[in-house]
Amino acid sequence: MSQTQAERLQSERKLAENQFDITQYHHVPRRYYGRIFFATVIVIAILGLVRAFAEGKIEWSYIGQFLTSQAIMWGLLNTIVMAVLAMALGIVFGVITAIMRMSANPILRYVAVTYTWLFRGTPLILQLLLWFNLALIFPTIGIPGLFEMDTVSLMTPFVAALLGLSINQGAYTAEVVRAGLLSVDTGQYEAAKSIGMPRLQALRRIILPQAMRVIIPPVGNEFIGMVKMTSLASVIQYSELLYNAQNIYYANARVMELLIVAGIWYLATVTVLSFGQSRLERRFARGAGKRS
Repeated sequence: MSQTQAERLQSERKLAENQFDITQYHHVPRRYYGRIFFATVIVIAILGLVRAFAEGKIEWSYIGQFLTSQAIMWGLLNTIVMAVLAMALGIVFGVITAIMRMSANPILRYVAVTYTWLFRGTPLILQLLLWFNLALIFPTIGIPGLFEMDTVSLMTPFVAALLGLSINQGAYTAEVVRAGLLSVDTGQYEAAKSIGMPRLQALRRIILPQAMRVIIPPVGNEFIGMVKMTSLASVIQYSELLYNAQNIYYANARVMELLIVAGIWYLATVTVLSFGQSRLERRFARGAGKRS
């Protein structure tokens, strides 16, 4: 092979190597015009809101004054108490309804379906008003000859709100629990049955603990929603956070200031509950693969 041919082959080899050498290319970063546009729109909208609140007729000193007032604190306490009690009863109603829905007994199954259909199909505020005005249908409640009491005396705003919120919540929780029970492999049911374990015991000791991974996230969201839904109880004069804020601004005409106060406490409560929910989800997700 002559020197000329060797040089030509070497030149062709270098040319072929340079074709696959990415260091010779100039990196051009991708332009995210969509992100820039939407970020600009969001910033402009936020600045507009800030300017509107800054120039609006809002006395910010009133917000600090009423943020920790006694009426607002009592309203916040009543809101939390109502949310906890209504959610606890709602979970009980939901678990019982879910078990009835999956029962082989057609009567229990139809009762569960009717309950879910009825209370999910009507507005919550309507149910609260019905419970509060129950005395118009049943003037007295009790067993004739044993004990009776006036419905007006029994159906206080607290009792009416508790019944309305918890029974309505039970209809939604029932579907969440049923979805969790259905997520457990059928082999678990069969294994429990093969060792002679009764159905309810199998649900309590084997099925429900495994279904909690699926049940906890939506139930946590429902509880957060329950805190905000207690504000609907203001229509039946239950002394919760929004109702007390309304009573104050009826007296001093500081509507926006008191609504902002109520909004601050709702946000604070939901933030704390969201943190607790995430901790609870991680606890029940242990050993179940990749965490969300």
